[in-house]
Amino acid sequence: MTRLRAPFGRWDPASLSEVVARFSGLDSCWWVAGGFAIELAVGRRIRSHGDVDVLLLRRDQLVAQQALSGWQWWAADPPGSLRPWASDEVLSLEVHDIWCRPGPDDPWRIQIMIDESRGQEWVSRRDPRVRRPISTLGMASADGVPFLALDVQLYYKAKTPRPKDEEDFDAALPVLTDQQRRWLVDAISKTYGPHPWIKRLQA
Repeated sequence: MTRLRAPFGRWDPASLSEVVARFSGLDSCWWVAGGFAIELAVGRRIRSHGDVDVLLLRRDQLVAQQALSGWQWWAADPPGSLRPWASDEVLSLEVHDIWCRPGPDDPWRIQIMIDESRGQEWVSRRDPRVRRPISTLGMASADGVPFLALDVQLYYKAKTPRPKDEEDFDAALPVLTDQQRRWLVDAISKTYGPHPWIKRLQA
């Protein structure tokens, strides 16, 4: 099987308007994730971005092939390689990440993140004790762009925060609601244990 190993090639992230144009109108839920989700939540630009992430529930994974018809889709098989994602292939539970580009000589444009669900609940792929109703998983910007809820995105960024994650947390902290702070403290504590963000969230 053809595989790519790091480095996987350059990125030229699709704009949010292109992402919306490709994914809007689909029957399944989807959300802008990653650093762009943080910016949509706080309502301003924070930093530059090396990629753009779109989150789908695993049960809706094939929507990515529909939205990006004619593109190349590469599944991130752990550890550390990409391999072609075949049309209509249902990915194994170990795969949470898909890199997409228009063609073999083009840069990567969109990264698809796959998350778990049970019934009407979202379930963290990192800790099945961390869950919430799918109806509360995302929000929408003033322009109608769906994005991953701020507390959920920060929960994922809290695993091993990089400088850009710390920058995102600093920007997000002032706009978190009390309810979001409580949920985030509980989720971080369950999954990661003692964490430097907890004191700041409780301040």
